[in-house]
Amino acid sequence: MAQRHLDPLSPQDARLLDREDACVHMLIGTVATFEGPPPEIGALREHIRSRLRVVPRYRQRPAHPPAGLGGARWVDDPNFNLEYHVRHAALPAPGDTNKLQRMVARLFSQSLDRTKPLWELYVVEGLRAEGGGRDRWALISKTHLALVDGADGIDLLTVLFDLDASTTAARLPAHDGWQPRPLPTSAQLAATALEDRARDLAEVPRQTAAALTDPAKLATRALGIAGSALGALTSSADVPLEERIGPHRRFVTIPARLSEFRVIKDALDASVNDVVLATVAGGLRHWLHQRGARTAGVELHAAVPVSIRVGSEHEGFASRLTPIVAPLPVDLGDASARVRLVRDVMRGVKRSAGALDADLIAGMADFAPPTILAQASRLDAPADSYQLVVTNIPGPQSARFVLGRRLQSIAPVGFLDQGRPLNIAVMSYDGNVQFGLLADYDALPDITEIAIGIEASLEELLEQVGAVEAPASNGRKRAASRPIRA
Repeated sequence: MAQRHLDPLSPQDARLLDREDACVHMLIGTVATFEGPPPEIGALREHIRSRLRVVPRYRQRPAHPPAGLGGARWVDDPNFNLEYHVRHAALPAPGDTNKLQRMVARLFSQSLDRTKPLWELYVVEGLRAEGGGRDRWALISKTHLALVDGADGIDLLTVLFDLDASTTAARLPAHDGWQPRPLPTSAQLAATALEDRARDLAEVPRQTAAALTDPAKLATRALGIAGSALGALTSSADVPLEERIGPHRRFVTIPARLSEFRVIKDALDASVNDVVLATVAGGLRHWLHQRGARTAGVELHAAVPVSIRVGSEHEGFASRLTPIVAPLPVDLGDASARVRLVRDVMRGVKRSAGALDADLIAGMADFAPPTILAQASRLDAPADSYQLVVTNIPGPQSARFVLGRRLQSIAPVGFLDQGRPLNIAVMSYDGNVQFGLLADYDALPDITEIAIGIEASLEELLEQVGAVEAPASNGRKRAASRPIRA
């Protein structure tokens, strides 16, 4: 779908803007690290400029009609300045992963300027190599949820990557000659809003009939009902995952290897997503115990995006993301038992509406994880049926490049809604997995305990399926994936 000047914001995008306040920042992003020295900032800006034609929204901003006469519209920004949006930063020496994570936390504690297109990109120098090797640099993307609008929206970061290292700025297309349209006056915005209101009233009967027969909407509703029923099975104890949030954030990443999750899922006849959810449950169990809380009889729940198959064999199948509610069995002390419980429940819920495994969510030939994170983050599950959002996003298992620099790793940054002080997002890429844990600064000062618990849960599973020997036997330590304390 074309993204044009004066397009109205969808009702969901309008709600995302309205829900934002001093504490709730409707932001998502990624933290990508690259090998070697960073590109020259001017060359990177020109690379980005050459791709902006694919994502017109990134040169537009919301404009509101006067006196609340109608919804906001996307309008070209006449003062668009790429230097404002693509910024240069550096870590204080020695620039380690801990300092990078603190920079991410600070950036995601600040809202975006509504008078400009709702995105920022930071080129970060001074990231020291871990365990020897060449130093690195990072690319932090920060995007408002409303910008990647619906199933047709594309995140800018998705279109910046190339499949090989030979693409250079000199070979990219010339500047597209974009010229912003004049900003509409208040009178023009008001008149357009009134025209839309009259058109919408005429469309109500047709839209109502279509909604009653749309298979995608019916399937989504079925999953929502299933998720709500699951959430009602057990009531969670009073755990500190439903506290009000403030404006400040903490961020921690946990690196792992995709092969480890695949070994576990094959041994336990589960999916990668089942293993992810079970390890998250193990991390939360460890964190609660560190706080002195009891977990006996407690079952927490997570809102999880899955892909459902819609359409018919004659028309051709398509997929659409929708949320379901999954168990996080923190009451079970055995890691394998947590996987089996999650596996059995998720099979039943997904079977009820033809949901696909999380491994199949991507379904795109190019580098899609940032776009899928944006689309998954826009989903709503019944608010009283879960304590946190856990998003697992599969990515490509071959290398990607920006201006010849190889992408080394990419970690997702979710967003916090009011009353939900923790968000866990997971991305896989080129054989690696990155957990991104975003938390409210004051509600979860001990967020690192969750990270330590997730890694310990994964280690326990590997031992139970015979993938590694127990530490008591050989003292094995997975130092390369040890979470960095914030």
